[in-house]
Amino acid sequence: MNPLPLAGKHAVVTGGGRGIGAAIAAELAQAGARLTLMGRNRSSLEARAQQMNADVHIETCDVTSPDKVQRAFGAAQEAFGPITILVNNAGQAESQPFAKTDLGLWQRMLAVNLTGTFLCTQAALPGMLEAGWGRIVNIASTAGLRGYPYVSAYCAAKHGLVGLTRSLALELARKNITVNAVCPGFTETELLEASLANIVQKTGRTPDEARSELARSNPQGRLVKPSEVAQVVLWLCLPGSAALTGQAIAVAGGEVM
Repeated sequence: MNPLPLAGKHAVVTGGGRGIGAAIAAELAQAGARLTLMGRNRSSLEARAQQMNADVHIETCDVTSPDKVQRAFGAAQEAFGPITILVNNAGQAESQPFAKTDLGLWQRMLAVNLTGTFLCTQAALPGMLEAGWGRIVNIASTAGLRGYPYVSAYCAAKHGLVGLTRSLALELARKNITVNAVCPGFTETELLEASLANIVQKTGRTPDEARSELARSNPQGRLVKPSEVAQVVLWLCLPGSAALTGQAIAVAGGEVM
């Protein structure tokens, strides 16, 4: 196997400054890709870039803003050329019972978890079509494959993301561009820590009790590591994964089959 199978490829990772996005960026860099990291917090992007032994360009970007997405992707292409790998990782989760889910929460979940992927993919796709090769990986969630209580808006957005993945995969099937979704279960990230804090506040459980409750949803009895998600994403981006498209791959210890 080529030690640098992604040499010459330009990969964009949204939400690349921390958590799953940072782990994905590290894997792609090790495989030889030139990276553009995007996110809303420039300081976290800069810190991540300094830790990586790779060609890294950074762009601050709010994926819910069409103008900001077009600007950021245009600048990324000026820096490293056409984007041939896109990892739509930027996301957000908020919980409320359905009866208390107001329109603002609903729209926030759709905007960042679904519309953001739509905007970023439209910005990157022309370069892939011109190059005749591309990999799009959407970071969804097991919430895109099953329901969970108290996160109806988040589940709706992630189910929509899986549907978008499948539809676009069919449109691009003869273009040498694959589109897949990776669906992690509860993963050790800053986003999970926020969820744990919310559980503690609303239920009175201790942090350890809340963590154990989430881990129990995984048949392996543990939380997923960001590096485990990143390994799956890397595999989907390799040249040898060309036959795999339109899939929603759960990384959740058997929670979803």
